[in-house]
Amino acid sequence: MAYSYRCKDYPGMETCPASFTAETEAELWKHIELHGETAHQEEPNKWSSEDRQQIKNLVHET
Repeated sequence: MAYSYRCKDYPGMETCPASFTAETEAELWKHIELHGETAHQEEPNKWSSEDRQQIKNLVHET
């Protein structure tokens, strides 16, 4: 089973074309956090638990 995430599904990121698929959810989170840092100049270590839960809700098992 794999896990996937599309950045454009997160509110306010509708124009972002990034999407990721990984074998494990932990690996997927590494991609999401790196993308947040590099593409959106965010600091994932400062994401609130609500932000992380909203992202988690958008992760799909494929």
